[in-house]
Amino acid sequence: MAGGHSTGFHPHLPGAKHTFLAKALGATMWFFIFYRARKDGAKLLGNHGFDSDHGHGHGHANSHH
Repeated sequence: MAGGHSTGFHPHLPGAKHTFLAKALGATMWFFIFYRARKDGAKLLGNHGFDSDHGHGHGHANSHH
């Protein structure tokens, strides 16, 4: 190498505030993902609600529409 001797790559460790902030934001992200999965998980997996045949009067003789 150009300098004759290489010390390698030694990154600095993050401070305590950055570590706490990273864990807090990561936990918030996962809580939000699990919250939305609980609310919208069936729709995400393909159960859209309008796919079923037992809806509001479709195919019935006494339809109001």
